[in-house]
Amino acid sequence: MEISSAMVKELRDKTGTGMMDCKEALVAAGGDFEKAIDILRKKGLSAATKRSSKAAKDGAIASYIHMGGKIGVMVEVNCETDFVAKTENFITMARDIAMHIAASNPLYLRPEDIPEKALEREKEIYRSQLSEEKKPEKIWDKIIEGKLNKYYEDVCLVNQKFIKDTDITVDALVKNMIAKTGENIIIRRFARFQLGEEIKS
Repeated sequence: MEISSAMVKELRDKTGTGMMDCKEALVAAGGDFEKAIDILRKKGLSAATKRSSKAAKDGAIASYIHMGGKIGVMVEVNCETDFVAKTENFITMARDIAMHIAASNPLYLRPEDIPEKALEREKEIYRSQLSEEKKPEKIWDKIIEGKLNKYYEDVCLVNQKFIKDTDITVDALVKNMIAKTGENIIIRRFARFQLGEEIKS
């Protein structure tokens, strides 16, 4: 099938990927746009893994205020260059992450940030439940692992389903942006404030 420059441009506009990569993907997909997008995403995500060792020292601090000043969020999202930090796509993503934090109230950034004590407490609860349910002990580890993954989805920002597209996680959202920009991008830290919430000493 003949791949026209108009098709290449359309795919580029949709994905933000380079012209040559778009053309190669369309050729490999036989002109099928959906398949071409899948090819680019797979290629981009493998590139994203390679980029993760690059230093991300630029970026932006985004904020979001909700419910007339009742909830406020600040999040630092880093990339490698000032050029990417100033693009509309990057700024929009940072704001979307701030809005997601306001709505989903994650307690931690990623699973490795959960204190060992809190993790052990969760496991103890699961063990008690399994004991009550009289499940055989030999399958406890497998069940606990599944329950922990669900717990991470609830409390860890990068594991949560993205509120604007629940087919992907926040981590996948960031990786898609890495694929588009060719730069390493990380969520560095966040803070969420809710008016009147109990202050922990």
